[in-house]
Amino acid sequence: MPSSRSLWGLVTERAAETPDALMMVDEHDRTMSFAEYKDAAERTAAGLAERGLTAGDVVAWQLPTWIESAILVAALSRLGVTQNPILPIYREREVGFCTKQAGAKMAIVPSTWNGIDFQAIAEKVARDNGQGMSVLVADKVLPQGDPATLPPEPTEADADEVRWLFYTSGTTADPKGAQHTDASIAAIGSAMGERLRCGPESRNGMVFPFTHIGGITWLFTSLQTQCANIFIEAFVPDLIVTTLGKHGVTHAGAGTVFHQTYLAAQKAADQPIFPDVTCFPGGGAPKPPQLHFDLIEAFPMSSGVLSGYGLTEAPILTMCDFDMDDDALATTEGYAMPGVDLRLVTVEGEPAGTGEEGEVRAKAPQLMKGYLDASLDADAFDDDGYFRTGDLGRLDDKGHLVVTGRLKDVIIRKGENVSAKEVEDALYGNDKVGDVAVIGLPDERSGERVCAVVQTAEGQDDLTMEEMVEHCKGTGMMMQKVPEQLEIIDAIPRNPAGKILKHVLKEQYGG
Repeated sequence: MPSSRSLWGLVTERAAETPDALMMVDEHDRTMSFAEYKDAAERTAAGLAERGLTAGDVVAWQLPTWIESAILVAALSRLGVTQNPILPIYREREVGFCTKQAGAKMAIVPSTWNGIDFQAIAEKVARDNGQGMSVLVADKVLPQGDPATLPPEPTEADADEVRWLFYTSGTTADPKGAQHTDASIAAIGSAMGERLRCGPESRNGMVFPFTHIGGITWLFTSLQTQCANIFIEAFVPDLIVTTLGKHGVTHAGAGTVFHQTYLAAQKAADQPIFPDVTCFPGGGAPKPPQLHFDLIEAFPMSSGVLSGYGLTEAPILTMCDFDMDDDALATTEGYAMPGVDLRLVTVEGEPAGTGEEGEVRAKAPQLMKGYLDASLDADAFDDDGYFRTGDLGRLDDKGHLVVTGRLKDVIIRKGENVSAKEVEDALYGNDKVGDVAVIGLPDERSGERVCAVVQTAEGQDDLTMEEMVEHCKGTGMMMQKVPEQLEIIDAIPRNPAGKILKHVLKEQYGG
């Protein structure tokens, strides 16, 4: 296993160790080996250097999940550039905010993709920012140059320098730029690979935005473990299922929405759609417990959902493994990753005991160096240097973490706290519920009322208010927590990490 903590170091080590092994394949059956990857990255790095990029520059890029996107990442790493991957859902306001705050010298975008004119957005942002940012359009074609003209390679010492600016999903306010190093991502890439038993025969489904920190983490894991990735540029259910099955997916990520898609496809099939699948990695948002049991029933060759918990600022703080029992896999997010120091703190500021709810705080090798806007750090870290996640959870007697909600996702109804996640988990047990979000809405009588927003399961009739209430009562739920309002929606809005955009629902139904 390559030992480097830098991305370029991993690229060179892996290309030397297993040059001909498969690294990537996409939905068009294009393939690339590790040696081909290194060669392509060097040619692109030379082409970018001819356009004036040098070590220390900041480059923002907003590309789909293409093989070329992975090549670009390595090319920029070869030049010692600081990278600012931007999620494809970001538009002019967010792109403008990120590139201006980061001081981007260049933005690399597709011309148009998925019906969006990314070139026009980037060019307008460049004009408005007034910082001289250039725009490079890359539609699966990257600049090319002579590798012999490249400057000296980055050294291992560069692994501890800030080389990544990942902006949080920005579900409620301006995105926050988390500063990461190659070393911080290498630490979690290696740990994830070990926890998920990744190796030469592994095939990971890269089905979510590669610009997300999870995409870059899987790139590191691939280089560290020789795991190959199946790249799919957009969420098209039939295409995803067909492509993953065709290329022998073993790790079918990457969260609840994807897992539900696989489950529905398997139920409709007369033979295994993923005959080689070993697990369904998850993250981004807590899973409904029933989903794990549904998946192991549909895919008995697998171990079900192996989920993890983390944030852009501190990815994968905990993760499940193959040796956990099904109840733990269904109801928890696993246990602390190597080197992670978890601390749970009650609302009174006291250490939470076993089984007691508290805010999840952490120190970890994968923790960011701080926000690009340093003024945000004071609220992000406690007096002892632990990162405050803003998430509520509890640890069981085996150290498994159960995420119970957000500090700001507690509904206060008549002075009593209602956990939105608890109600969501209960509703997921109804066959008519495909996806659900529980929100608190202003109410003159009770302060907040509990509202369930439901996306019905495929092929099911709309859930009625009476059916919902009876289902909740049947789970033993106290009436204080039973939703007083039911809204049926075509699709629950989620960001690329799988988190429900509850502020959108509150605006829609809070009037």
